[in-house]
Amino acid sequence: MKLENTIAQMKKGVLEMCILSILRQEGEAYPSDIIQRLKEADLIVVEGTLYPLLTRLKNYGLLDYHWKESSSGPPRKYFRITDQGMESLNTLTESWNQFVQGVNQSIKNQ
Repeated sequence: MKLENTIAQMKKGVLEMCILSILRQEGEAYPSDIIQRLKEADLIVVEGTLYPLLTRLKNYGLLDYHWKESSSGPPRKYFRITDQGMESLNTLTESWNQFVQGVNQSIKNQ
């Protein structure tokens, strides 16, 4: 068993919740800002992982985006969480807390 793969899969499993949470905190963010926050938390697995996640979250109606002019190049796409995204984040957070409690309970019993 390769522990690196297991750890990577655990991180991938919570990325959507973390992205929604970052956008709730920031209001809106450019993808490189989201990547930086995930890197600071040691959560990003591969940078190329973010863009498909953002697209999927947008397609589910959990994110929206708008374009902003940039002084250093072409316009940039900024993402923000929708009302539906906020509801989903609340549900994910509740589920996450229950999951962590269960895992911690299981670990204690060993």
